[in-house]
Amino acid sequence: MRKKTGLTIVERATIAVPGFETVAKKLEMQVALRGQSKSTLQNYIRRIALFSLHFGRLPEQIEEDEINEYLAALARDPRSPSRSSFKHMVYGLRYYYRLLGINKRAIALPSLKRDTKLPVILNRKELKELFRAPKLLKQRIVLALIYSAGLRGKEAINLKLSDIDFERMTIHIRQTKYKKDRIVPLSPTMAKGLQKYIKAENPHIWLFNGKQPASQYSMRGLSWVLRENLKKTSIAKDVNLHSLRHTYATHLLEEGLNIVTLKSLLGHADITTTMIYLHVAQCPLIKPHSPFDTLYLGKAANES
Repeated sequence: MRKKTGLTIVERATIAVPGFETVAKKLEMQVALRGQSKSTLQNYIRRIALFSLHFGRLPEQIEEDEINEYLAALARDPRSPSRSSFKHMVYGLRYYYRLLGINKRAIALPSLKRDTKLPVILNRKELKELFRAPKLLKQRIVLALIYSAGLRGKEAINLKLSDIDFERMTIHIRQTKYKKDRIVPLSPTMAKGLQKYIKAENPHIWLFNGKQPASQYSMRGLSWVLRENLKKTSIAKDVNLHSLRHTYATHLLEEGLNIVTLKSLLGHADITTTMIYLHVAQCPLIKPHSPFDTLYLGKAANES
C-alpha cells in the first residue's frame, strides 16, 4: 500500500524507525530459509512496519500494556471484517518475537480462536449442474479436475502436462502448500475428459495455459471461471474453489475411505485438519455392538 508520498508502508518504516531496515532483512532471510512464500514475507513485514510506525519504535522496545491497547483497538475496529487486521497483526508479532528469541513476548500475545465454521459441501446434483454450466471445454475440465482429485486452486494451475500419467492413472502434485509432493489417483472418467481437452486445446508445458504463450492459468482467472458459471446454476450456497476440495474429501469419507488415507490424499500436515470432514460427512450409522457378534456371522453354530 502506497501513501500520497509515493512510499510504501515498509519504505516509510525504514526511513522513520531506527533499526527497521535490519529487521526487514532478518525477516526476509528467515522466510527464505523456511521455504515460505513471498506473500507470507510481505504480510509479516507490512504488519511489523505498521506497528513500528504507530509507536515510532521497534516492537521489542514497546511495553506490554501499550501492545495490548493497540491490539484491542484493532480487534474493535468495525472496518475490519472477522477481525482480520487484529489476527494478522498477532501472527506477525508472534513471528517477529520468535525470530528474535523473545518467546515470552510471543506467548503473552492474545490467543486466537480458530474459526468454527464448517466447510460448504455441494451435493452430487449440484456438482453435475455446475460441471454442465461452462460452455468452454477448458472451464468444464478445470473445475471437474479440482473436484475429482481434491486439488487446491493453486495446485490445479501449477500442473504440467508431464504431471498427468495416463498409463499409471496418477496425478503428480508438486511442491504443495507444505512444500511436499504427493500423488493422487486419476479418475478414469476424468482421464477421458482430459484427453479430449488436450487434443482440442493442445496446451504447452502447463496443463492449463494462460492467455500469454507459455504462461499458466492465473488464480484470478480460475476464481472468475467458478464465479461466472455459478451464476448459470440454481446453487444458492456460498461456494468458492476450495468448496470443491471440501466436497471431494467429504464424499470420499461417505463412500467409506478411512481418515488416514484421506489425510494423505489431501496432503494435510496434521490429521486434525482432516478430521473437520467428519463433522459434515453423512456416514451410515452403525449400531454399537461387540465385534464377537460378527466374528462367526454366516457360519453354522456347529462350525464355531
